Amino acid sequence: MKIITEILGMVSTNTYIVANGDEALIIDPEVGDDAPGVPYNLAEKCEELQIKPVAILLTHGHFDHIGAVNGLKEALKLPVYAGKAEEYFLTDPNYNGSAKMGRTPLSVTADILLDDGEILELAGFKIKAISTPGHTAGGICYYFESENVLFSGDVLFADSFGRTDFPGGSQKELADSIINKLFALPPETEVYPGHGMSTSIEREKKSNPIYNYRD
Repeated sequence: MKIITEILGMVSTNTYIVANGDEALIIDPEVGDDAPGVPYNLAEKCEELQIKPVAILLTHGHFDHIGAVNGLKEALKLPVYAGKAEEYFLTDPNYNGSAKMGRTPLSVTADILLDDGEILELAGFKIKAISTPGHTAGGICYYFESENVLFSGDVLFADSFGRTDFPGGSQKELADSIINKLFALPPETEVYPGHGMSTSIEREKKSNPIYNYRD
């Protein structure tokens, strides 16, 4: 596994290119805020690395995690995966926030809507979709068990956790998702969040303030 992190857009979103040999997955593709052609730059980056993207995985539907989806779908003909309960966030600019951020309103269609615990086999990886509501209603984290890697979107950050004051957010659900689902993963699991630096389950179980917000 090779993980390339591209920090893109107005709120410095982590877009991940996850490669396995000559194939790759793109997680939460955002556009840059300085050039309208950035959706295609991700495709060019993969071409430069001599890897072929085979799918787009979305952790949730907020504007800064879906900005480049339509451009990449058109350019590379990629299927898009997202949580089943996130469908309305993806398609409605008022829910995904794009209508309120001075950007072109975004409507994204997921080709495959995932249930909690569903197993994907893509690019030679076996990936478990973990439903983690709280930041949004249909948020999904992607767990690569053999590689001990979790892509947590905006649910779990290093020493922090996602906001719950957006539509569909719930402080209780977020705490339950993190404490009961993510913290149940092996402690050596590396965590790659939607913003900021990577961390580990072991570190967050010891230091994350989410325990103070479980009620």
